[in-house]
Amino acid sequence: MKAGIFFTAVFVLALGAAACAQDATPAPPAGQAPDRGQGNWRRGGGPAMGPGRGLEGTVTAVAADHYTIKTDAGDLYTVNFSVNTRIMKQPAERHAPGQPGPAGASQPSGPQPLQATDIKVGDPVIALGQVDSAAKTVGALAVLLIDPERAKQLREMQANFGKTWLQGKVTAVNGVSVTLSSSVDNATHIFVANDGTAFRKHREPITLADVQVGDMMRVEGALKDGSFVATTVIVMGMPPGSAPSVPRDTPPTAPADAQPK
Repeated sequence: MKAGIFFTAVFVLALGAAACAQDATPAPPAGQAPDRGQGNWRRGGGPAMGPGRGLEGTVTAVAADHYTIKTDAGDLYTVNFSVNTRIMKQPAERHAPGQPGPAGASQPSGPQPLQATDIKVGDPVIALGQVDSAAKTVGALAVLLIDPERAKQLREMQANFGKTWLQGKVTAVNGVSVTLSSSVDNATHIFVANDGTAFRKHREPITLADVQVGDMMRVEGALKDGSFVATTVIVMGMPPGSAPSVPRDTPPTAPADAQPK
């Protein structure tokens, strides 16, 4: 999978691993060059999708210092690990992401530590670290074993990107249309807001007029007559160190005939 999120269930999974791996500092194996030209989050050689370099695949071989994984694109990668690499397991989720579990049911507590030998052939994993797409290697900071059901959910979410959700950085606001540059697929997307669109930032309600160029956001909605119409927009603000820019090209109002039908 290319993803969370993360921002989303896809990115939350990766972020949980990245958070646990922040204090791990192993260098890539000798002779491995960091993939400077690649995006941040790769799945099967695909485009970037969130914080931390890495990719996802299914384990095909296990050795004392590396795993071999096969991506959805059919590529074989060697995931090199060391004593500093975090090996973890994402706990199974007993209900759909974002939905409350049954009364009295315990909630997942985050990634759980594993031994390197706990990962077996056939397991779906995410490897976070420096990806060298030419050498087909990863210098792993963390390896996360994914629950098969979670892996299925992540693939479904990825398949729905651009259809039911979007995520990216605002590059333009033109009337009721907002343009996003997304690292999920390294492409530009436009969504349209209407009277039914709910905007929130830090759990507080806002309006389209509060959205600025440079804001990171996640959008939920649906395609309608060729346009992505937003139902919910979660604004996460600007990344650290970003400078505010001119917030919009035109005021956030538009003629009635410009509103989505």
